[in-house]
Amino acid sequence: MIVGPVFSAQADAVGKAVRVPVVTLSNNEALAGSGTFVFGVTPAQSAQAILSIAAQRNLRDVAIVVPPGTFGAQSAAAAQRVGRDLGLNMRAPVVRQSSEGLLAALRANGRLPDAVYLPAADSTLAPFAEAMRGQGMQLLGSTQWSALDLSGRRAFRDAWFAAPDPLRFAAFDDAFSTASGKAGGIISGLAFDGVELLRILGQSGQLSPRGLTRKEGFTGVVGPYRFQRNGLCERGLGVLKVGAGDFSLIGSTSV
Repeated sequence: MIVGPVFSAQADAVGKAVRVPVVTLSNNEALAGSGTFVFGVTPAQSAQAILSIAAQRNLRDVAIVVPPGTFGAQSAAAAQRVGRDLGLNMRAPVVRQSSEGLLAALRANGRLPDAVYLPAADSTLAPFAEAMRGQGMQLLGSTQWSALDLSGRRAFRDAWFAAPDPLRFAAFDDAFSTASGKAGGIISGLAFDGVELLRILGQSGQLSPRGLTRKEGFTGVVGPYRFQRNGLCERGLGVLKVGAGDFSLIGSTSV
C-alpha cells in the first residue's frame, strides 16, 4: 500500500503505475476508484459538516460565494448537492473575483440569504467578509479557513467554519509544533493519520482494499473516517465558531 502523493497529477500517475492500493492525500474526488482512495479533506466533507449545523440552527436559505477557478467550482457544486440533501434552499452560486457588487448580487431575489458559504480561503475571503459585515447573514467557511488566524478580525466574529475536531487535533498540533517549530496544519495531520493507517493494517495483515474499507472505519487526529469501496472517504469534522481571540466547538459530524 502507498500513502501519497498530495497533488492530483502525481497521484493519478502513481495510481496508474502500480498494482497496490494508493491512499492519496489529495482532496480531488475525481481520483477515486481503480485502486486509488482519496484521503484529503474534500469540498463535500467540509460542506457536509458546516451545512449540517446550518440546517440544525434553522438557517434555511443559503448562498454560496466563490472566486473563479476549479476549487471554487468544485466547492459550489458540492455545497449545492449536500445542502439540497439536507433540505436547504441553496441559491445559485455567486462567482466573483472581487467584493464589488457582492451585496447587490446577494439581494438579486429581493432579500439577503440567512447564511453565506465562503469555502475558498484565498485573497478574496477577507474582502468578501468585510462586504457582508453587519448585514445579519451568518458566515460559513470550509476547512480551508483552518490555516488562517481569524480570531482577531472583526469581519469574522461569530462566523462558523468546518475544521478537525479540536478535541482530537489540538494535542497533535501542539506536539508537531514543539517538534518542528511550526504549526502542523491539516496536511500534516493527514500524513500522520496515513502512517498510523499503515501501522494498524500492517499489524493485522490487512494492507489491502478489504482492510481499508472495513465497516468500523478508523479514528485519526483529523477525525473519524471510513473508506468506501468506490475510493471515496466519509469523514467526521468539527464546526468552530470564531470568538474574540478564541474559537469554540459548536458541533461535529461523525461517520
